[in-house]
Amino acid sequence: MTQSSRSAFALIAVGGFVGAAGRHVLAVSLPTAFPWGTLAANALGAFLLGALVSDRRLADRLSAQTHLLVGTGFCSSVTTYSTFAAQTVSLSPTLAVTNVAANYVLGFAAVLFGHAVARWGT
Repeated sequence: MTQSSRSAFALIAVGGFVGAAGRHVLAVSLPTAFPWGTLAANALGAFLLGALVSDRRLADRLSAQTHLLVGTGFCSSVTTYSTFAAQTVSLSPTLAVTNVAANYVLGFAAVLFGHAVARWGT
């Protein structure tokens, strides 16, 4: 493994650790019958990734290291499809449909909002 590969791996690992820890904090801070913590984590990750990669002008100003740390590391681990799926299966049918709809609608809205914020700031 080259030094560059080790550095990239370390950035992804640090971002991943912070993202996973943040997701856990959200989950335990919002303990209810409905998985609000996972929904919040998925929306946060979608917003950040939308801001990070949706606008070429912003994306070009950020370093490759920032993309690895925030995009690949943090956003990939703060968001969680597996937890979303497992929690959805454990809900009543009405709450399960609500959870799926909320995650997809809020996720897409968060990406669009992140994109708009990035464009506004450039």
